Amino acid sequence: MTHPLIRFDQVRKTYGTGEGMVHALAGVDLAIRTGEFVAVLGPSGSGKSTCMNIMGALDTPTAGRYFFNGVDVGTLTRDQRAIFRRDNIGFVFQGFNLLKRTTAVENLELPLIYRGIPHAERRRMAVETLARVGLADRGHHTASELSGGQQQRVAIARALVTNPNVIFADEPTGNLDSHRTHEIMAFFIELNRKNGLTIVMVTHEEEVAAYAGRQIRFRDGHIESDVINAKRAGVPA
Repeated sequence: MTHPLIRFDQVRKTYGTGEGMVHALAGVDLAIRTGEFVAVLGPSGSGKSTCMNIMGALDTPTAGRYFFNGVDVGTLTRDQRAIFRRDNIGFVFQGFNLLKRTTAVENLELPLIYRGIPHAERRRMAVETLARVGLADRGHHTASELSGGQQQRVAIARALVTNPNVIFADEPTGNLDSHRTHEIMAFFIELNRKNGLTIVMVTHEEEVAAYAGRQIRFRDGHIESDVINAKRAGVPA
């Protein structure tokens, strides 16, 4: 039996000391398989964002172990974690995090520069990835010239351009209206089902979580529930 892509083994995360100590995660066990589309929910302070930060190697557990594709991420140095993120993970954020005065193509080229990919090759990769998200005709527009939905598609394309093993999306529709939200979530479903891409999405919105094939709900640093969404649960073989 193959190991899961993501596995938490009694992961704990605390902040502060003494009476001010906060137990953000209180001994969490969790496994996510390749090809799943998972929504992580919970109220503010429940632990969902801490969980995402540890999965994305942006933070480390206080105790317990985090395995990604069989690798114990907690044993990596800071520099090794940076390389791990570069080579394995794509991030999508609520605020898009695009350079506003930079073109869509140039925004996509940035992570490829860090990989040392030559200019002509990274331009080709950026143009092709923009086409995947339906923005082939917007490559030379700056981010500030694009609508909110288009900016989020550029942000998704930037996450995709490095061909990651997983995309972590943090409130990816928080700044979008209902129509654009559906558009972005339908695209996530397409990426998951047609390309087998693993997606882990933090959201506080029930209607957004309903697009995912699995819903993991946090409360007070624990997993309160872990439910398969039968309508969305199909994942690639």
